Amino acid sequence: MFLLCMLLGLVACARHDAPDPSAQQAAASARIQAIPTADPAKYHGTRGKSWRNPYLIVKPEGVALLDVDNNLEHILKPDELTERLAELPASAWPYGRVVAVTESAVAKSDHDKAEMRKNRAIVAGTLESMHVMINWIPSA
Repeated sequence: MFLLCMLLGLVACARHDAPDPSAQQAAASARIQAIPTADPAKYHGTRGKSWRNPYLIVKPEGVALLDVDNNLEHILKPDELTERLAELPASAWPYGRVVAVTESAVAKSDHDKAEMRKNRAIVAGTLESMHVMINWIPSA
């Protein structure tokens, strides 16, 4: 009987400690909501290396979060976007809650083009659900 109680206690603790993905998503979204709303006057006409807020590149294989200081791309799955943006410090959002988004120009096959459309829709929906403005940048 004692052993059974111990096992039940361990199972209950294990279930309690497991992170709830929807709760994590909600917490990440709340962190982003804490960022002030976008101020277009601060970024109007800003492009390329002078852009200071998060910069995303939609690709067939996912979405890249660009580090503009060293031109390094961090490839993410679209469902990782909320958490990764929420991990950024407040200093990464000087223009408020807005991100620049462009598309990679590498989509050649019909499959890649379909994946790009799908990823673009997921990124746009994710950002809009968090009330993050999108500054669409034409692809080169």
